[in-house]
Amino acid sequence: MSMNRICDLMQALCPDGAQHVILSDVSEYSQTRVDATNLDETNFVGVDNLVAERGGRVDASYPPNTARLTAYEPGDILLGNIRPYLKKVWRATNSGGCSGDVLAIRITPEYRESLDSKFLYYVMSSDGFFAYNMRHAKGAKMPRGSKVAILNYRIPVPPLKVQHEIVRILDKFTQLEAELEAELELELEARRGQYDYYRTKFLTFGDEVPRCRLDEVAVYANGKAHEKLVVDGADIPLVTARFISRNGQANRWVPLEDVLMPGRAGDIALVLSDLPNGRALARTFYIDRDDSYAINQRVARITVNDAAVISPKFLYYVLDRNRGLLRYDNGVDQTHLSKSQVTGLPVPVPSIEEQNRIVANLERFDSLVKDISIGLPVELSARRKQYEYYRDRLLTFKELAA
Repeated sequence: MSMNRICDLMQALCPDGAQHVILSDVSEYSQTRVDATNLDETNFVGVDNLVAERGGRVDASYPPNTARLTAYEPGDILLGNIRPYLKKVWRATNSGGCSGDVLAIRITPEYRESLDSKFLYYVMSSDGFFAYNMRHAKGAKMPRGSKVAILNYRIPVPPLKVQHEIVRILDKFTQLEAELEAELELELEARRGQYDYYRTKFLTFGDEVPRCRLDEVAVYANGKAHEKLVVDGADIPLVTARFISRNGQANRWVPLEDVLMPGRAGDIALVLSDLPNGRALARTFYIDRDDSYAINQRVARITVNDAAVISPKFLYYVLDRNRGLLRYDNGVDQTHLSKSQVTGLPVPVPSIEEQNRIVANLERFDSLVKDISIGLPVELSARRKQYEYYRDRLLTFKELAA
């Protein structure tokens, strides 16, 4: 299980290099079809339930919208064809059907004895393939891969024994990466649980602490729907429910001149609506710089009236995942908080000194969680870079002379 083993096999089986072919020589897009009535959330694959960064697939959250779909079989390579830079790819382990935005690539019968579908999956999940796909994609706002160019991609086809050994090594790397990620996530969850315990403790008040309605101490404003968006990190980050649920990781930006709802320092962005794939209701984001964010629809902007009465940061902690707001969530369908539900929320108002003490304590716990949240991805990133280095080396072959 090493590069030496691969080198020995190559030297023994193909000392002059490996055969290279274009993808269409050994595979094709699926020509078979399946009725939508035969599909459910476990075997229907739309582009939304393919996971970015080679994350495989998750069960679908919506049914097909056409009566007949492209069928896929075990071993087919399913490729998300919208925004190729998201690197959505999955090797099918069952039969099913996929939407028109998902390409099902199938090894042709005459090559199934000489090309391992798992080897082909690793080739098509390589950074080299996705870079090629983006170079040939069409469209700026929502690029799509070129079906013709994809089948013209050139791939190595070393002897089957070499393919099997490469698959075995890359499978092992994938397993080790998954085990590390699970271990680190458990550690992070334990830290989050500790933080949530103290957060609840610090924000639980007796009857001696006065309450008031939110609209007595702050101004509520609905976010605006921004239409002129960019996706490559320019100008002003757009605060959406997904942005907040991902702790401030933006995937949409607004040109400065088109910002409709700016966020000011001290404002609190509050999620009003659930996300389709994972709830984010009543999650908050604290804005610490003027003109640094645009606030989208389904997110409210909360602005404190008088910081001498209630600290914006204290209110941020009070509103985040607030039980008084979450009680409107029935856990079944998508929930949308109304303005009256938010502005009528009772808010505790202890002394400003007590608020500042609570904020200081919560920020300390918050920083501990953030430190580990930053540290874990760094560790995972280092492991993934190591994996990508070996994957690229294992999938790079001298081309056999014609």
